[in-house]
Amino acid sequence: MSLNDPQWGNRGNDGGGKRPNQGPPDLEQLWRDLNRRLSSIFDRKRPGRGGSGDGDGGGDGPPIQFNSKFLGGGIGLLLALVVVVWLASGFYIVDASQVGLVLQFGRYKESTDPGLRWRLPYPIQSHELVNVSGVRTLEIGYRGSEKNKVLKEALMLTDDENIINIQFAVQYILKDPVDYVFANRHPDDTVMQVAETAIREVVGKNKMDFVLYEGRDTVAANASKLMQDILDRYKTGILISKVTMQNAQPPEQVQAAFDDAVKASQDRERQKNEGQAYANDVVPKARGTAARLIEESEGYKKRVIATAEGDASRFKQILTEYAKAPEVTRSRMYLDTMQQVYSNTSKVLIDTKGQSNLLYLPLDKLMQAAGAATAAPAAAGGIAEVPAAARSTPALSNEVPPQVVEKNEARSRETLRQRDREAR
Repeated sequence: MSLNDPQWGNRGNDGGGKRPNQGPPDLEQLWRDLNRRLSSIFDRKRPGRGGSGDGDGGGDGPPIQFNSKFLGGGIGLLLALVVVVWLASGFYIVDASQVGLVLQFGRYKESTDPGLRWRLPYPIQSHELVNVSGVRTLEIGYRGSEKNKVLKEALMLTDDENIINIQFAVQYILKDPVDYVFANRHPDDTVMQVAETAIREVVGKNKMDFVLYEGRDTVAANASKLMQDILDRYKTGILISKVTMQNAQPPEQVQAAFDDAVKASQDRERQKNEGQAYANDVVPKARGTAARLIEESEGYKKRVIATAEGDASRFKQILTEYAKAPEVTRSRMYLDTMQQVYSNTSKVLIDTKGQSNLLYLPLDKLMQAAGAATAAPAAAGGIAEVPAAARSTPALSNEVPPQVVEKNEARSRETLRQRDREAR
């Protein structure tokens, strides 16, 4: 069926243009009727255009009656459709990671939770969707890779007037989307400037060695705290989650000289550690020796004092006994003294006028042998059996000087010669 068929949609109609309910309307006929009625409205005979305005003899055609009911129904349907579409434009969807901000005439009105939401259509109300769960990352001193350096951001001055090349990354999330959207015009650029300012302040208050080596974590923590304080004062609605120092080193122009200085510093620390280790080995030994000598001196002092007190006490006791029996005490003291003297000497006294076989016995050799036999088991840590001859002779000394032995032998030979002369 062709759309150009003039009878399309109008078949079965009666001569009055009315159609039964079982057929669709003729669109072309409706369009022609609409054009004809609009023409009848705007093309009516105006005054001064060929006669009177009653339509006699000057019109292009017979006047057409304007059907206001039909025209009003079409415009109302169109307006209703426009209103429905306008109201439907107020629906919007908020994801689970987002928060919806509703604006009324450009001013913040409320925040909406995730889900299907509706607001008054534009221009009365509008909305913005803000991602609050995503982690945003900001790179300072480099872009993408550590090799892509941005020197104007990376070069910083330390407290000891040295320049270092530092690169770090800042991760942050949103804690207040309203402040993030409305309190600052460019919040991400604000974070960039705040991060660079904070890290420069922290680096400028510390030495170069502290920033490069042992204080990396401390510098990052202090910079994170300072950034958060500044962002809170600006009401950016941003929460700093982590500050990571990617790289910190001297500038490339002085890298070789800096490496030499680092090696020299390491050698100095190594030598200091070696000296400290030697001191830790020697000083305790010296302190132990000093303590031992002090203890020995204290022991010697106590022993001398105790000996002196014992001698004084013994002298007092002897004096008491001497006062009671002077002769007996004198004889006893003499005998004790002579016993002590004879027990500590290796000399043997013999009466040459009497006849005695002791002249032919090497008494000094026997005493020396007995002393050696007694000392040998003691040195071996055991107890050995001593011969009867050695046990019968008391050991007067463990060691006899050779001069004494020679003198005794000379005296024995001289005594023998003298007895031979008397016998002749």
